Amino acid sequence: MNHSVSDKLENKEQDITDQQSSCPQANDLPYINRVRLAPRRKLHQEFTSSLKETFFPDNPLRPFKDQPRSRKIVLGLQTLFPILEWGRHYNLHKFKGDFIAGLTIASLCIPQDIAYAQLAYLKPQYGLYSSFVPPLIYACMGSSRDIAIGPVAVVSLLLGTLVHNEVDSAKNPDEYLRLVFTATFFAGITQVTLGFFRLGFLIDFLSHAAVVGFMGGAAITIALQQLKGFLGINNFTKKTGIISVMRSVWSSVHHGWNWQTILIGSVFLVFLLVAKYIGKKKKSLFWVPAIAPLISVILSTFFVYITHAEKHGVKIVKDIQKGINPSSLEQIHFSGEFAAKGFRIGVVAGMIALTEATAIGRTFAAMKDYQIDGNKEMVALGVMNIAGSMTSCYVATGSFSRSAVNYMAGCQTAVSNIVMSAVVLLTLELITPLFKYTPNAILASIIISAVISLIDYDAAILIWKIDKLDFIACMGAFFGVVFVSVEIGLLIAVAISFAKILLQVTRPRTAVLGNLPSTSIYRNIEQYPDAKKVPGMLIVRVDSAIYFSNSNYVRERVLRWLSDEDEQLKANNQPRIQFLIMEMSPVTDIDTSGIHSLEELYRSLQKREVQLVLANPGQTVIDKIHASKFVDLIGEDKIFLTVADAVMAWSTKAKQEEV
Repeated sequence: MNHSVSDKLENKEQDITDQQSSCPQANDLPYINRVRLAPRRKLHQEFTSSLKETFFPDNPLRPFKDQPRSRKIVLGLQTLFPILEWGRHYNLHKFKGDFIAGLTIASLCIPQDIAYAQLAYLKPQYGLYSSFVPPLIYACMGSSRDIAIGPVAVVSLLLGTLVHNEVDSAKNPDEYLRLVFTATFFAGITQVTLGFFRLGFLIDFLSHAAVVGFMGGAAITIALQQLKGFLGINNFTKKTGIISVMRSVWSSVHHGWNWQTILIGSVFLVFLLVAKYIGKKKKSLFWVPAIAPLISVILSTFFVYITHAEKHGVKIVKDIQKGINPSSLEQIHFSGEFAAKGFRIGVVAGMIALTEATAIGRTFAAMKDYQIDGNKEMVALGVMNIAGSMTSCYVATGSFSRSAVNYMAGCQTAVSNIVMSAVVLLTLELITPLFKYTPNAILASIIISAVISLIDYDAAILIWKIDKLDFIACMGAFFGVVFVSVEIGLLIAVAISFAKILLQVTRPRTAVLGNLPSTSIYRNIEQYPDAKKVPGMLIVRVDSAIYFSNSNYVRERVLRWLSDEDEQLKANNQPRIQFLIMEMSPVTDIDTSGIHSLEELYRSLQKREVQLVLANPGQTVIDKIHASKFVDLIGEDKIFLTVADAVMAWSTKAKQEEV
């Protein structure tokens, strides 16, 4: 019997001993071993379990178990194409909701697509192309009912900026277009790869705070870029930083601004903002901001047509190529220098597109109380972008503004994307000539009104209140985008996110515990002022796994706690510390460096004549400290189930030694 165990646990120990009496040498094992529910798993079992939990937590093969081959084929097709599953239960009632929602988001997407194409330095038809083919593919393969697929402002700006840094769209438009298609192809490849190999957790490394800052900075940058069309400026900077943009704006104030353009842009910008305000204040009028952009395009186009404002310096869209998407397969670079450039750009654009689509999908799925499969979403988004790159589209993803309208319009399934795609098809075949006299100022107004919602003041304030490090990440990304460039802002966002992870891993929190009066509970003395320290004992909790990255810090921090406590006790003429109790329950794992650090801590404590005691180590930790013989080093009587047991046992022993 292990005498370090308190009397109150003796009955439980006896019960376990009786149950294990049939096992050889069971009674020779220390108590801490006998309370383990299962023997240590073999190496391949540990590896398989860890691999499964990392990549297959949802066990995607479960539905296929014990099924006949024909059923497995059907289930496989339904897994790849969810429309085959929910389509069996589709009915007229659902179609009514999808039809209305599809028409509503189509009225919003058409003017936005034309405007967003300009952000990517592309002709207007490429924006419309990207709202025709990708939504059809997503409707068949996606698992979200609410996402509306198409070009978005942030990805359009990012793609345009990165590609324009490699090829000038004005000097070499054909090669620029080829690089856009190449980047779109590799963006799709990136997304499919992440989904197929179930690596979606990688996008979670871009923290929410960094995304908020990046999106806000991108919104400011996008709005500033629209000053060219809004003010009618001819010579405008190619840089995106706020200083370069404002210098370009003010240098042209006397000779570059066009008052007719400013009048058109201002009037319709006010109209769009008022419509958005009405829709925000009264949810039943969601359709007002949804159709406001299309109404603005129609009215402004008609006004320019009857007044011939284009002859007075008002820039217009001019001709939009009529017809559906032409093939672009032969224009994609699959090898060579431009393939490498397209790959680098595509990976960045694909990851940002995934981040936005994943956030949107999860948001609306939670609102409707259903689940989406993140890996299926990545595969669906990737396949649609691969197909899009071959049909003259650029990177498409989920749009928050259109998805919100889709949700409020009563969409039931992804069929709303099919309806939207059909409307875009009719537009490409029949209506594009009518956009000839559409002024660029109205497109600028549409973009400005759309990106304002990307600046989330409330989220930034909340981040400041909750976590100052998160706020630094948020502001770092924001100012990087606004003052330098989109890619630098993105780099800062990723760098700060990783820096925060490294800081948390290498500098885990530790706490000194005290006893809550009249209880056997021990809590952080800073959090619970009533908690009292136990005389002669220092109880420390480590709130992290102990790995090579933090093991030295943990050892040094514990010794600093001990030194500080000894100095305080010496100053007050109180007995010194005799026992250091480490609460190990938050320590989920420990590696070789961690074990080595504990051994060094033990030796340091021995020199100070302080006993090291461990309380409540988990199964993984206890397995490893037994395998390393660390238990033999400190003694089996130094490991306890709880802090209270350790305090009780060693307090009793200390009193006996005094007697």
